[in-house]
Amino acid sequence: MAKKRAKKKATRKATKKRTTKKKASRKKRGAVDLIISKSRTKAAASINVSGEFYGALDEAVREMIASAETRAQNNNRRTLRPHDL
Repeated sequence: MAKKRAKKKATRKATKKRTTKKKASRKKRGAVDLIISKSRTKAAASINVSGEFYGALDEAVREMIASAETRAQNNNRRTLRPHDL
């Protein structure tokens, strides 16, 4: 009888392992990929980084890129250069 219980436990564990596979994470609708890298941003900071900081940083970077594009276009260029920032 103890052998039967051991077999049942073993099959339960095997079944659980098969059913607990990680599901691929889906992005939320309307979610935009970040331009910045969270891990590199965290590594560059010497203090803790809030989760909300990444979104704000991404927004600031997108604004900088947009203004640099405008400046380059006003100067009749199609290439962004460092001085456009």
